[in-house]
Amino acid sequence: MLAGLLLPAVPVARAAPAHQTEAGGGTHRWTGTWATAQHAAYDPGTSEVTVRIPVRVSAGGSSVRIRLTNDFTTAPVTIGHATVGLRDGGSAVTKPRELSFGGKSEVTIPAGGQAASDQVRLTVPALSDLVVSLYFPGRLTHISQHWMGLQTVYWTSDGGGDHAGDAAGGAFTRTDSTFPFLTGVDVRGGNAAGSVVALGDSITDGASSTSNANRRWPDHLATRLSTCTTTAGVLNEGISGNRITAGTNGNPSALERLERDVLTQPNARTVVLFEGVNDLSWGGATGDQVIDGMKEIARRVHARGLRLIGATVVPYRGWGDWWTEAKEADRQKVNAFVRGSGGILDGYADFDRAVRDPDDPTRYAAAFDSGDHLHPNDTGMKAFADAIDLPGLRVARDCPSTRVRLTPYRPSLQTGDQGTKITATLTNDGRTAATGLRTRLELPAGWSAEPAGGARLRTLGPGKSTTVTWTATPGSETAWGIHPLEVRSSYRQAGRQRFDTDEVDATVTPVPSGVQAPYRTTATAEDAQFAQNGDQFAIWAGGQDLSGWKDEKAAVYLPGAAPAVGSVTARVVGQTGSGPSAKAGIAVANDLTAPEKGGYAVLTMSAQFGLEFLTDSDGDGKLDTWAGGGSSYHPAWLKLVRDGTAYTAYASADGTAWQQVAAATVPSASGEGDAGLVASAVNLNYPGQTTTAVFDSFSTTK
Repeated sequence: MLAGLLLPAVPVARAAPAHQTEAGGGTHRWTGTWATAQHAAYDPGTSEVTVRIPVRVSAGGSSVRIRLTNDFTTAPVTIGHATVGLRDGGSAVTKPRELSFGGKSEVTIPAGGQAASDQVRLTVPALSDLVVSLYFPGRLTHISQHWMGLQTVYWTSDGGGDHAGDAAGGAFTRTDSTFPFLTGVDVRGGNAAGSVVALGDSITDGASSTSNANRRWPDHLATRLSTCTTTAGVLNEGISGNRITAGTNGNPSALERLERDVLTQPNARTVVLFEGVNDLSWGGATGDQVIDGMKEIARRVHARGLRLIGATVVPYRGWGDWWTEAKEADRQKVNAFVRGSGGILDGYADFDRAVRDPDDPTRYAAAFDSGDHLHPNDTGMKAFADAIDLPGLRVARDCPSTRVRLTPYRPSLQTGDQGTKITATLTNDGRTAATGLRTRLELPAGWSAEPAGGARLRTLGPGKSTTVTWTATPGSETAWGIHPLEVRSSYRQAGRQRFDTDEVDATVTPVPSGVQAPYRTTATAEDAQFAQNGDQFAIWAGGQDLSGWKDEKAAVYLPGAAPAVGSVTARVVGQTGSGPSAKAGIAVANDLTAPEKGGYAVLTMSAQFGLEFLTDSDGDGKLDTWAGGGSSYHPAWLKLVRDGTAYTAYASADGTAWQQVAAATVPSASGEGDAGLVASAVNLNYPGQTTTAVFDSFSTTK
C-alpha cells in the first residue's frame, strides 16, 4: 500500500462554527472552491494593464463569486473591470461574465483590505478551470501576490488597456506564474457540504510538482473527494518557507495567518495541518516548540467549531546540510505527538509513512523524491492525498474506499522494444469487502498490452490488496514524449457499484535512426546521432562549447530555408544528460556546415541557465556575443526573426505569448541561408558526457 491511513482520535464535541450561520444551509451557502494565501507585494512598474488568472476549482456550483485582497501593501488599488468565465484553452475564455462589487463595476480596495464580488450565475463543473480577469486603470503601483502559483498567468503589455471582457486571449502577450490580488473563489448551488483547508508550507504550495498540471497534493485530494456522493471544496493555503513557530516579513507564521487564511474561509469544516519541517530543519525550533504551536492551532481551530487533522513531518535527510541526528529525534518526537495526540487533534494523516524509504526512514523513497530530498514529485504528491481517509475528514459523504494505483510511476518505453510491465494494485481501505472487481488498462491508440494476471477478482476483504499486471508496448509510430496510461477499476461495496481510476505518465523515448530528406545533418561534436519521427527530431551530441573558441555541436537542418526577411521557429520539448550549460535550440547561418561563411546565430534554452542568444559579430564563424538568462523551462518555443542583417530573438512558454530576448546585428548575413535545430553538451567541465535534445516543431516563414 502506498500510504498510511488517517486515523480518528478521541472524538471531541465542538460548537457550530460562527461563520456557518448563513440562512438556508447546504447548497445555499457560499463554499470555498479555490484559494491561495497572499503573502508579499512588489511594484510592477506598469500602467493600464489587464491580468487573466486561470484557476482549477475543486467543488462545483451554479453561482460563483471571487474574493480579492490588498494585503502587504501601503496604498489602495483600483480594479476598473472584472470578469469570470470558464477557460477555453490558454488565455481564452468562454463567454466572460461581468463581475460587480456592491452593484458597481469598479472597486477600490484600501491597503490591507479585502473585497468580495457579487454573485454571478454560472454553472461551474467540479475540477474545471475558471479564468478571472482584472483590469487596472492608470498606474499600477503595487501587486499583492502569492508568488509560487505553478500556473501560467497572462498579462497584457504595458498600456494594453481593458481586455477583461475579451473572449479571445490574443491581447495577453506577457506571462508570469504568480497569483495577483485574487485570494479566493467561492461557489453555491452545488453538492459540496463544506470545504477542507490545507494549511502548509512549500510542499502544500506544490513546489517541485509539474507546473500547469494541478498535481499538488490538495489537487489530488480534490479529485478523490469529487468521487463522493456529497463532495467538498479543497483550499490550498500553503506558502513556501512557512513555519509554525516564527514568521518573516512577507511570510507570516501559521499561527499569525490562521484567522485570515483558515478560520474565515466560507463553509470551512476541516483543516489539514502539514507544517513543521521548516521549523525543525533550518528554522532552529525544537520538537517541543513545534508541538506547542500545533496545540495552539488546535485550540483556536476547535474554538471555531472546525476539525483539525495533523499530518506527520516528512523525512528530509539529504536536503542540503539541514539534517542532523538531533533534528531527526525532534522530527520523531513531533510525529509521535501527531500520531497519538490524545484528542488534541481529531485525527492524523501519516505523510511520513507515505513517502519514506523503508530501508532508511530518514529519507524519501526514490519513487517519491523530486531530487532535492525534501519536496515530493508528482507521485509523492498523490501519495500524500492517498494517505488521507476521506470519511475521517467529516465533510464529504459516501466516498469510495477501494482504490487502484499504477506502477511504475513514470514508466519509460521505446518503440520496437519488448514491452514494459505495468502493474495495478487494488487496496481496500474500507470496513466491508469489495466484490466483483474488474480492472481495465486504457492505452493510447496503436498500443498493445498482454495481461500477465487475471483482471477479475471475486472478493477483496477490508485491509487487503491485490495486483493485476500487463506488458505494454507502444505502437511503431507512437510519438515521442508523454502518453497517459489509465487504469479503471469497478467493484461493489456496501450495496453500491463503485469506480476508481489512476493515471501515470509513460514516456516514449527516441532511438537513433537518422533523418529523412530534405533534412540533413552536420556535426562538429563527438558522439553525434540523430532521429526523426514525423515532425519530431532528436539530437544526441557531446561537445565542449558552442561559443567563443569552441563550436562543437550537432544539427539537423534545411539548406536555404532561412529567409532573408522572415522567421525560424522551433519548440524544444526537453533536454537530458550532460551538465547545466548544455544547450538546445535553433541555428541559422549562410552555411551551417561552414559558419565562417557568415550569418551565424543561435538561440537556445540551456539545461539550467535559461535562454542564450549567441551571434557572430565579425563573420569569423565564432559566436562572440551573448544575451539572455532567466530560468530554464521546457517545453520552450524559440523564434529568430530576421530582417537582413538584423536578428531578433523571442521565446515563449506556450507559443502564443512571446517575449523578446534580445536583438543583434550580424553584418555577414547575406541572402537566404541554412536553418535548423542544434544541440551541444557544453561538457568542458563534464568530459565525455552527451546531451539528448528532443524537438517537436520546426518551421520557417517568409
